[in-house]
Amino acid sequence: MMNYVIRKMTVEDLEQVVAIDQISFTLPWPPRSFHFEVTDNPASRCWVAEQDGKIIAMLVAWFIVDELHIASIATHPDFLRQGVGGRLLEHALRSAKEEGALTSFLEVRESNDAAINLYRKFGYAESGHRENYYADNGEDAILMTLNIVAS
Repeated sequence: MMNYVIRKMTVEDLEQVVAIDQISFTLPWPPRSFHFEVTDNPASRCWVAEQDGKIIAMLVAWFIVDELHIASIATHPDFLRQGVGGRLLEHALRSAKEEGALTSFLEVRESNDAAINLYRKFGYAESGHRENYYADNGEDAILMTLNIVAS
């Protein structure tokens, strides 16, 4: 069993968070976007998994009215397939439920089978399709939705 903690993201985490984002995605966020989410966006819910001072996963979500939109989630490649991303998602969903969230949604590349399978384990179901959603290659996105109350 891995030993790590899940906690709110801080400005001090951003260098490591940005590094995880850049190694994980072909369209990483600009560093200033993460800074904005941590410091200035009241809708943001930003979480990290930390092990011995090292950020091993991150999640950014937006809580709007009664919905939680998962904006970004990534695990450092050295810690993939060890359940860290799932635990982080579970934490974010539980926290949002405590705040009154009723549903959650996200977009995922249609080719990202690992992520789709993870989301399905949590009860997310395909609820739409966004054509040419990803600017790097024109790939479509699958929109997935979860009834938090029922999960």
